[in-house]
Amino acid sequence: MYYGFDVGGTKIEFGAFDEQLNRVATERVPTPTDNYDNLVNTIAELVNKYDQQFDCKGSVGLGIPGMTDAETGLVLTVNVPAASDKPLQQDLEKAINRPVKIENDANCFALSEAWDEDLQGVDCVAGLILGTGFGGGLIFDGQVFSGSHHVAGEVGHMRLPIDAWFHLGEKAPLFSCGCGNKGCMDNYLSGRGFEQLYLHYYGEKLSAIEIITKQAEGEEKAVEHVDRFMELVSICFANLFTALDPDVVVLGGGLSNYELLYQEVPTRMQKHLLSVAKPPKLIKAKHGDSGGVRGAAFLNIK
Repeated sequence: MYYGFDVGGTKIEFGAFDEQLNRVATERVPTPTDNYDNLVNTIAELVNKYDQQFDCKGSVGLGIPGMTDAETGLVLTVNVPAASDKPLQQDLEKAINRPVKIENDANCFALSEAWDEDLQGVDCVAGLILGTGFGGGLIFDGQVFSGSHHVAGEVGHMRLPIDAWFHLGEKAPLFSCGCGNKGCMDNYLSGRGFEQLYLHYYGEKLSAIEIITKQAEGEEKAVEHVDRFMELVSICFANLFTALDPDVVVLGGGLSNYELLYQEVPTRMQKHLLSVAKPPKLIKAKHGDSGGVRGAAFLNIK
């Protein structure tokens, strides 16, 4: 039995999956935000509860909005303060007497999609999230590739490529990022970036939905903005894919529901790739909010 935990800032979602990867149990509990021992005990109690229910010793994986330090094992996270700078993996392994795997939640999202029936057997799947922020995960041969320092896939903190900067024109905004740098793709390709760019160029604060609605109605500024954004995404994706060359790219997050992305980006991307390269297949995520817990559970599949 595979147990997955999606540990968020407000709730912990648990899922149990059988050998055929069918979900057979679900539970949600509040995340202990300020007491580390309570956090460890909450997860351990859920593990023990479902061990008894299924009469087995399930494998355990956790997805978190952050990562573990590759050298110290300490958790680096802002959204789950109780776990910040704590050896969560080590302490949880002691509490439940078995190995535990912990991964960034974006990696879990990508892994969940890569283990979907339609994608099993694909050599390289990249998962990209265009939500409040922009991030991703890389799956090679059905396994997460997180790199030697657990930062592989952190594409949101790569800076805009020079051709993307030129595309934004003389009035290109240099947005500051929470990581301490400026010009990170996180602040341009995300839903937040979509809105920030509109505000920058047109001086009007609109939600992504409002902009998209206006574009569909043919409103001039919204049409211009969406055209600029589609080209920006295409340039940035082409730069990423020149390095990664994935077979399939799965999009998640709020902006992934914008159908125009799947029509425009693959076509626009071609001219920004090497002449021998082709755009990868670009598809929408199938598992939505359940992707984190699915991917966390699947960390233990070999």
